[in-house]
Amino acid sequence: MKKVYSLLMIAFLLLLTACGSNATGGKSSDTKTLKIGALYPLSGDLALLGEESYRGAELAVEEINKKGGIDGKKVELVKADAPDADAAQSEANRLVNQENIKAIVGSYSSSISFAASEVTERNGVLYWELGAVSDSVTDRKYKYILRTNPPASYFSKVNIDFIKNVVAKKLGKNVGDLKVAIAHEDSTYGTTIAEEAKKLAKTEGVNIVTTQSYSSASNDLSSVVLNLKKAQPDVLIAVSYLNDAVLLARQSEELGLKVPVFIGNGGGHTMADFKDAVGNLANGVFDVDFPQYNINREFTPGMDEFLKLYKEKYGKDPRSGHSLSNYMGMKVVLDVLSKVGEVDPDKLKEAALKYTAKEGTTPTGWGVEFDAKNGQNKDGQPYVHQWVNGQLDTVWPENVAVKEPQINK
Repeated sequence: MKKVYSLLMIAFLLLLTACGSNATGGKSSDTKTLKIGALYPLSGDLALLGEESYRGAELAVEEINKKGGIDGKKVELVKADAPDADAAQSEANRLVNQENIKAIVGSYSSSISFAASEVTERNGVLYWELGAVSDSVTDRKYKYILRTNPPASYFSKVNIDFIKNVVAKKLGKNVGDLKVAIAHEDSTYGTTIAEEAKKLAKTEGVNIVTTQSYSSASNDLSSVVLNLKKAQPDVLIAVSYLNDAVLLARQSEELGLKVPVFIGNGGGHTMADFKDAVGNLANGVFDVDFPQYNINREFTPGMDEFLKLYKEKYGKDPRSGHSLSNYMGMKVVLDVLSKVGEVDPDKLKEAALKYTAKEGTTPTGWGVEFDAKNGQNKDGQPYVHQWVNGQLDTVWPENVAVKEPQINK
């Protein structure tokens, strides 16, 4: 009897072993799909543009799957909601260790990107950043990170170049005579753009008369506004999310702050929600950001197709250029993946470093050439836009502009 029982137990254990032989990290292997993690803030304070960013990646994947996928395999985005840096680490760990994901895209927020990419670097998983701008994301020179979108320092350069090459002339002043102020929210996003702008300004002879930082969660920016008013700037460079962008505009009006040239930097100043909230106060505001939709179509081939896809799926026009930038970035990921044929971090990185695209050949107008030292795409840049009669028009540089910059002295 003992012998029979022993034989039954051995058979049972062999059966369990056979059942588990196809498992990987607790998940069944699937040779018919290519899985990529998609880590974005889909809830919480950053959800509005986090979801908008995810939509761009989602549309690119749906587009390629409708065409048959890659070598007959469907691409699947495995979603992860990361509303903050702590969640980004835990969700990146889940994707890597439970879902057996070997490449992740994301993430809109620099703090989320920074935290998640630390996890992927430790685990040899490739992280593609499609939207976060902090230079610190790529400055660490990690082996397993690539970024398609321009970093904050590129935003800062466009601010200073625009002030030098356009604003000074239109205001009838020498660059050195202009008084420039900076107001920024104090996260990595705002601080990086502000600090880089100050460095460039010093090099280019642009006079920064005051820098005001604040928390984006603040419900009162009157002290910031009053300090700006005291400095009497000709130009104000602002870096804000949506709520603080609206608050800054309203309290500037209430407290009598008048600045001839106001330059926002992505975030809240890009969004239609900003224009809807402040009405005529948005008129004339400049905004340095990823490409928006009133832009030279000859330089941004594929944008009309993207807009059609977006409206068909979501029933409305895009809320900002974040979806477009993630769409373009995801198409680069998929192009590289199609050359490799499998989600292998080392092979994907090697293929990405050989991948190039010329400026004016992508939906954003960006070119693509990754820096082998840090994984940053060297051929993308922000453009200058301006709110005019309820529309955000691209106004600089000339190759993407649809209108001349308007400045009232």
